[in-house]
Amino acid sequence: MGLFLINGTFHVVGYSPDGDSIRFRADDVNNWNLLGPGRREINARQHMQIRLQGIDALETHYFQGGAEDHQPLALARQARDLLLSALNVTGVVWNAGETTVVAANDGVPGYILARTKDQNGRPVAFVFTGAAPEPDGSNVFVTVARMQQSANYRLLETGQAYPFYFTNSGLFRDLREAMTAAVVNARAQALGLYARDRTNVGLVITTAAVLTDQEPLFPRLFRRLAEFLEGDPPLLDGFLTFLAARNDRVIVQSPMNETGFDNLVAVNGQSVRLLEPPENLVFIE
Repeated sequence: MGLFLINGTFHVVGYSPDGDSIRFRADDVNNWNLLGPGRREINARQHMQIRLQGIDALETHYFQGGAEDHQPLALARQARDLLLSALNVTGVVWNAGETTVVAANDGVPGYILARTKDQNGRPVAFVFTGAAPEPDGSNVFVTVARMQQSANYRLLETGQAYPFYFTNSGLFRDLREAMTAAVVNARAQALGLYARDRTNVGLVITTAAVLTDQEPLFPRLFRRLAEFLEGDPPLLDGFLTFLAARNDRVIVQSPMNETGFDNLVAVNGQSVRLLEPPENLVFIE
């Protein structure tokens, strides 16, 4: 089974696109039925929030417990801007805090390739600009070469986003392996965020600003830290217990093993690190 092709237009005015999500309006709203029943993240303008397949960009705005956090904004905004550029969204004007787009050449045509939605009702998709060669609604066998034309792949190969794989998303093994190769190359060349990435070498969190403003970290780990940490200095005591209680399940691809996310994180005083590279993990969702 391949991925479903849905033609439409990308929309940013009035929204806060980031490096791994953007609003999309299907030319034929009935095509959303191809992705199965259940919740849909769609609004009155028929704009659906798209989650980009296989990637996780630094957070520009992450809400938890009524508060808003972010990761280093210069790097997070680089990913966002690259996504918009890759989709030919130009003339983007932001409000003063860069939280909302107030003007752009909105409604740029493009298409997505998707098979399912995530737990929040967002289609998980490869996103493309321009016209697809197949008819709208087609079931498309996606080759590695086709995937490498996507904005998703562009973000990975330039080191602007981390890989983020999870089960039941339609990300087939050959596509995942090609994406992983791009990640390994970007890291080896210290491209983009990999010039400063602390995911596997460890991040010493002496103040909240270290996490939010100074150093990039795999976003899944950042989000769990943001949920847990309080006060200044933000103490890591009990963080692994907190992770264990959440019971996030992960498949380590090599050697193959299913475990809890807490078993893949090391804490030493105020230092935290991930024990496996993100591309070796598939999260169970």
